[in-house]
Amino acid sequence: MLHDRILVDLDQEAGERRSTGGIVIPATAAMGARRLSWARVVATGPHARAVQVGDRVLFDPEDKAEVEVNADVYVVMRERDVHAVAAERLEGGATGLYL
Repeated sequence: MLHDRILVDLDQEAGERRSTGGIVIPATAAMGARRLSWARVVATGPHARAVQVGDRVLFDPEDKAEVEVNADVYVVMRERDVHAVAAERLEGGATGLYL
């Protein structure tokens, strides 16, 4: 990866969802508000400062650029397009979620 780019793998649960009443909502269903997606960071460029490999990031799927590597689909984005980072590397009882 170059500069501040990050490569992420979309979470499998990002597909269809179930409503509280048990109705299956497909991933392609239109929603009133934009829905953000979670993904796991697979690779980072040398200038990425806030994310590391293994972190989970929250981003807008409308701003994504997909790439296929060895038959797996990944998303390439700039670090500034990340809305939140969920990291497990923090110590001392910190939440690890930064918005």
